[in-house]
Amino acid sequence: MNSLRVLIAFVVLAVGAGAQNITGTILVKKRLTNRRVTATVSIYQRGTAVKLGEDAGEDPLEYERSHVVIYLEGPGSAEANSSHPATLPIQQLDRQFSPDLLVVPVGSTVSFPNMDPIFHNIFSLSKPKTFDLGSYSKGETRNVVFPKPGVVDVYCHLHPNMEATIIVTPNRWYARADRAGQYRIPDVPPGKYTIVAWHRTAGYFRKSIEVETGRDSVADFFIPIDKDPE
Repeated sequence: MNSLRVLIAFVVLAVGAGAQNITGTILVKKRLTNRRVTATVSIYQRGTAVKLGEDAGEDPLEYERSHVVIYLEGPGSAEANSSHPATLPIQQLDRQFSPDLLVVPVGSTVSFPNMDPIFHNIFSLSKPKTFDLGSYSKGETRNVVFPKPGVVDVYCHLHPNMEATIIVTPNRWYARADRAGQYRIPDVPPGKYTIVAWHRTAGYFRKSIEVETGRDSVADFFIPIDKDPE
């Protein structure tokens, strides 16, 4: 038994020693996302009046870059099926979802706590996961498990301005670009993969990539924009 444990530990260390990083830059040249989808009028107020949260006012290109998700597809090594499930929240606060974009590996749980003094009714009709959490008030929460990879769009029945996106990745090798457009996926086992960049409006962009022992890999993406936003 002790010999088996030593062997397993040796294999784990060997795999870890061969793992490399994938880094890259996301280039976005124009604003793509319309940040306000619903006017702040009384028809969207239900119960106690709650002010609609304001946009952060950051540089629009920083916003676009930070809303690009990068992840790996493909067999790679045997470890590529390891998802490392997590439990992460999306709050309902000031009649908005916070965060409005969440990335989790397959099998993870997302909680939806209501922080507002009004009711919310969270739902999704997306193919990877369909759910309707019903109406619930401040201080309550609902949990949803995401067993399949894919894009899940989340809304509120009571407040049409509210929307969020959950990206459920097929494994634990994913990243979200920072505001400068830089990303890093660490500790990727050697193997051949498809690296995917996703943006809510621009869609999917894919490249083939091979991770080799002793050498980090680079994959840059230009997120094209066909037309100016309305």
